Amino acid sequence: MKKRTPAAFLLLSAHRFISLRIRSSLFLLILALCLALTACTPTAKSPQALPSEIGPTEAVPRNAAKAAETGSPLSLAGPPAPSTVQQVSPPSASPAPAPAPTPTPAVVSPAEPKTQKKRNSKAKQPVAKPSKETSGQSQRLTLSQLVRKYPELLLLRGSAASGQVALTFDDAPDTTFTPQVLDVLKKYQVRATFFLVGAQAEKHPEMVKRIIREGHVIGNHSYSHKLFTKLSDDLFQSQVLQTQQTLRRLIGYSPRLLRPPYGEISESQLLWASEHGYRIVNWNVDSLDWKQLGQEKVISNILTNVKPGSIILQHSGGGPGQDLNGTVQALPTVIQTLKSRNLKMVTLPELLQVSKQLD
Repeated sequence: MKKRTPAAFLLLSAHRFISLRIRSSLFLLILALCLALTACTPTAKSPQALPSEIGPTEAVPRNAAKAAETGSPLSLAGPPAPSTVQQVSPPSASPAPAPAPTPTPAVVSPAEPKTQKKRNSKAKQPVAKPSKETSGQSQRLTLSQLVRKYPELLLLRGSAASGQVALTFDDAPDTTFTPQVLDVLKKYQVRATFFLVGAQAEKHPEMVKRIIREGHVIGNHSYSHKLFTKLSDDLFQSQVLQTQQTLRRLIGYSPRLLRPPYGEISESQLLWASEHGYRIVNWNVDSLDWKQLGQEKVISNILTNVKPGSIILQHSGGGPGQDLNGTVQALPTVIQTLKSRNLKMVTLPELLQVSKQLD
């Protein structure tokens, strides 16, 4: 190995020092260029890329845009939000005056006019109140209201000038009280009107035929004694028509007279029955015998209220265990008293001057 001289050693050291300085300078130069490029091209879309030199003035448009989205009053008076963030010049460049921002479509968010319109519509729209006409139509008419509105369709009495009254018996037939009532009527030669329940007529067809044979008139009292006002119109019609089929098979004709159970019927049901030829007949004298009253009370309830043209309600059939002995026992006295008052007892078709059967 050759031994280096002091001069050679110094020369080598100088070369290494110069090379190191050159490389450091190049590295620093490259680093400076990168920093300069980074400072000149900030990311516009990311809030983190905004330089710290941007003051609160640039933050106002973003608040205004947010207010526009929520419908705040700020969206009506605040400055428009720019579509991009302004570029910041490098420190070496001379500052140029910022141009006045021009409004862009981004100023008003599409949600703003909709929100404002919605608020205005709520403020101007009055609260809807149901009219008297609408509320009246939705309310069901009571029986007394129906009588006043349709006096020719829902009958409670006959003509007072005729000097006649009609005895009517509901809920027949049965084999306990119906035969006893028929016996009394036959004894005093009085004809009455029986409103039959279709299901009961099917159970006791011989009793139905006896009623006809002895000169009485039969009317329709539904098939199973359902309260009509609790039924749909279709079920109501089924109650009527099924009974008609049963009675026509037993008595040879379809009755025109229809009495709703409990005397209750709706307006639509009344109109349907009338359009199909039925005459709906209730009463204006109630014996209240269905309360299982005694003989004297039944007599009093009838004779105290009866007048020429009256339609008298009694029962010749009832539910299981119902006691109608008061009706049977009161009937002779009722008949004799009415005759003594010169009131002739007739069937409903005679009193009302209507046919007993549908055409």
